Amino acid sequence: MDRYQAMATFIRVVDTGSFSAAARQLGVGQPAVSKSIAQLEAHLQVSLLVRSTHGLTPTEAGQSFYERARNAVQEADEAELAAKGAGAGLSGRLRVSAATTFARLHIIPRLPRFLAEHPHLGVEIILDDRMIDLVAEGIDISLRIGALADSTAVARKIATGARSVLATPTYLERAGTPRTPADLANHEAIIYSQLQSAWSFMRDGAAVSVSVSGRLRTSAAEGIRAAVLADMGLTIASDWMFAPELENGTVVRVLDAWSLSSIDLWAVFPAGRMITAKARQFADFVENIMKGEPNP
Repeated sequence: MDRYQAMATFIRVVDTGSFSAAARQLGVGQPAVSKSIAQLEAHLQVSLLVRSTHGLTPTEAGQSFYERARNAVQEADEAELAAKGAGAGLSGRLRVSAATTFARLHIIPRLPRFLAEHPHLGVEIILDDRMIDLVAEGIDISLRIGALADSTAVARKIATGARSVLATPTYLERAGTPRTPADLANHEAIIYSQLQSAWSFMRDGAAVSVSVSGRLRTSAAEGIRAAVLADMGLTIASDWMFAPELENGTVVRVLDAWSLSSIDLWAVFPAGRMITAKARQFADFVENIMKGEPNP
């Protein structure tokens, strides 16, 4: 029995809650995972897992072993990377979760440079606007925009961006250009369903909140983009979301005299785990992008 591999397999089973999910993430068959856990339990002479209505959960002994094994495996992985030296680059697989539109516009087009620097590294990007369970999904780093719902999350702020009221010139020619937030009552708003329908503005230290309405609500940033570009109305969005269109004039800002709260980009890491060198370097890579490195 390869004790290191057995420990790594056991960690993955606990993290995912099932043999089948662990097998999918490890790229092996479920019988191989079951056999590895059985050999580990026989070697330790203790039961590590118990099946419940919620799947597989560790026994008291299993939980204690999990915590120590997880730290040992992470330390071993980091030690291996350090021994290979920085010049050897990263290797293995990096699983990244990211908001769909942000990743499509800002990360994926620049990935060739990152992969060229690390020829032995593979990257898997899971595109999802929701905050998913990083541990259960085997995610190394998640890129999230906005406030973090979990105050206990292990996170690092990567960048802060502006938000604006945005529309196409064609829509504004048809509906008119709002001069004050109150004018938005006469406009068709494209509403992001994960946010409130009240838009708050600041000017000269005074706050103004305006309720907006529109016939279209959508749960994804891609839907917001598509609707704005189809001249359906105006919206509030981060400038990141419409970066190419703001640059070429396809989309313009309105109500520039009024300010909106900024929005943050976060690198979020799985709680309870050591942050890997792969995840740290990818976070650095994204941070450099957001500092204004030229397009590829």
